[in-house]
Amino acid sequence: MSTPDPRADTLANLREALRSFAAERDWGRFHTPKNLAMALAGEAGEVLEVLQWLTPEESATLNATDKEALALELADVMLYLVRLADVCEIDLPAACVRKLATNADRYPVAKAQGRATKYDRL
Repeated sequence: MSTPDPRADTLANLREALRSFAAERDWGRFHTPKNLAMALAGEAGEVLEVLQWLTPEESATLNATDKEALALELADVMLYLVRLADVCEIDLPAACVRKLATNADRYPVAKAQGRATKYDRL
């Protein structure tokens, strides 16, 4: 079985590459929603680890080594997220579109622009 090229610019192609990757290794039985969610949380923690002791300014201007480390941790987060959505049969792009619409309603520009206030306190 050949793994689809994950460099393709679509989430569907990435999902297919992950399906093939897991199937080739017989990992489907381990890829339960619970296990994938736990792995996703762990990888999110690794994103934090890259930035943990940096000042806000340093985090905005990462050196090449830290930027590559962050890129790989973000990739892990995305891979687990895409795999979790796939296993749970969730159309992730459609869910994102719905969530953006919800956020647009919750954070109208006139009230939210330039503010970091939660929607229920605007």
